[in-house]
Amino acid sequence: MQTILIAFLVAFIVAVVFAPLVIMAVKKVGARQEILQYVTAHQGKQGTPTMGGLIFIIPAIAVALCFASGQASILYVTLGVFFSYALLGFLDDFIKVHTHKNLGLRAYQKIIGQLGIAVIIAIYVYNTPEIGTVLTLPWGEIDLSWGIIPLIIFVFLAMTNSANLTDGLDGLAGWTSFIMLLGLTIILGITEQNYLNAGAGQAYIAELHNLQIIGATASGALLAFLVFNCYPASIFMGDTGSLALGGLITCMAVFSRHTLILPLICFVFVVSAVSVIIQVLHFKRTHRRVFLMAPLHHHFEKKGMNETKIVAIYIIITILATLASILIVL
Repeated sequence: MQTILIAFLVAFIVAVVFAPLVIMAVKKVGARQEILQYVTAHQGKQGTPTMGGLIFIIPAIAVALCFASGQASILYVTLGVFFSYALLGFLDDFIKVHTHKNLGLRAYQKIIGQLGIAVIIAIYVYNTPEIGTVLTLPWGEIDLSWGIIPLIIFVFLAMTNSANLTDGLDGLAGWTSFIMLLGLTIILGITEQNYLNAGAGQAYIAELHNLQIIGATASGALLAFLVFNCYPASIFMGDTGSLALGGLITCMAVFSRHTLILPLICFVFVVSAVSVIIQVLHFKRTHRRVFLMAPLHHHFEKKGMNETKIVAIYIIITILATLASILIVL
């Protein structure tokens, strides 16, 4: 526990020092956010620096590598996934910056990239005995056999896109992800203790401990980013940050066999995705909208709700969902 707390603090300090350098660099290269014309409430944010996910991604990975110990192959894969989704998001952000339009990678291009990463992870999970095809449930375990592969692919596509859709208000994706990461780190700690009590192999216990390390460094670095991202934001995380966070959060749940806890702990991500799906399907069928604007947080904005109030409500809901997730695991 002491190591995890120290890793959290070190990542926070490194990211706080690193943040002004990133902000200065993205301003210098002209990496500024282009706001869509129909998002009228956000026109004042036009030109805000983006790609701010680098502020927490680089320190989180660097500090995690410094604190990792023992068997750490799953940690290295997790860091690879974290970085891969960040790279995909960075490419999307770079195209937006280069073209001066809020249109980066085409939808099918982004999906192909996400799908490619998800397929590799699913095969890795299936072939890694420490993780395997077993899912943990509140009342026991279930073995999905080869069915774990399509499930993992679906979960990664769903969670990364949901995290991306939630990144629409200052601090919204950041604060909710911060709480989720802390919650998953606690869940991993509980799981580690359960395996210790059951006399499980030391290799997987070391892996669980190292997953807690990346949870701690990512949440610490993300907290530092939020110093600059809270309303009014000095920098946005961009797809660089949101896709990376979605990938990391999913990795922590999947690699600890707690895949099925994701819809609960990531409830606000799910709400964002479902609201968009409902909006699109209903509009195609009736040419009418269910929400004034999707994702749902933009609907609340259109209804006149203050941005900081929406973020506060989402934070409270995420805290409750995270506490419920921890109680289920206990």
